[in-house]
Amino acid sequence: MSNPTAAMLVIGDEILSGRTRDANMYYLAGELAKHGVDLREVRVVSDDPAAIIAAVTALSQGHDHVFTSGGIGPTHDDITADCIAQAFGVGIDVRDDARAILAAHYQKTGTELNAARLRMARIPDGATLIENPVSSAPGFTLQNVHVMAGVPSVFQAMVASVLATVVGGAPLLSQTLRVDRGEGEIAATLAALADKHPHLSIGCYPFQVNGAFGANVVVRGTNGAEVDAAVTALARDLEL
Repeated sequence: MSNPTAAMLVIGDEILSGRTRDANMYYLAGELAKHGVDLREVRVVSDDPAAIIAAVTALSQGHDHVFTSGGIGPTHDDITADCIAQAFGVGIDVRDDARAILAAHYQKTGTELNAARLRMARIPDGATLIENPVSSAPGFTLQNVHVMAGVPSVFQAMVASVLATVVGGAPLLSQTLRVDRGEGEIAATLAALADKHPHLSIGCYPFQVNGAFGANVVVRGTNGAEVDAAVTALARDLEL
């Protein structure tokens, strides 16, 4: 049986403008691979309601899980929660359990739970909360969409909370073989190997060091024995 699939939606003008470098996609991809969930697509959209709603709708219909990052903070441009509610046609308001989490956190830190911070307790109807052990403000899951913060430390904690509830498949395994030859010299061998192992992903990633060309060949799959066999065969065929 094939692994469940996932997509990621990164939300924020700061990503598209180049002001902020996204680290969450890299982290999520690694965690999903270990959990046996295949990340198939990543989109980045601006802080535009129509773009967010369209992307959420398309991705949620095309994948088993959608993970979003960004836009659930206390400021006016944090519009993700409202857009998720609109995408699924449900209401949104401050929810008692989310308010209680924030109230306890800000009381502990001696900070006022003002109107801006209370925005983070606005949760779409029917959603379940995602625990945030870093800064308390919860994310939420609505149907198959998991909505999380953009701050990497918070995002990573929320991913752990979500994956504890997600049934995965077989972990994705990989091995890398360094070849000190140019891509053109090994392309035919790689093509033949790929034909023999249609269930494996075989990628070729070139590099240049001190004027010499080479490539790292990465073999990925869920069957460890087949990955081992493919890498062994490749090393033999290239006489490494």
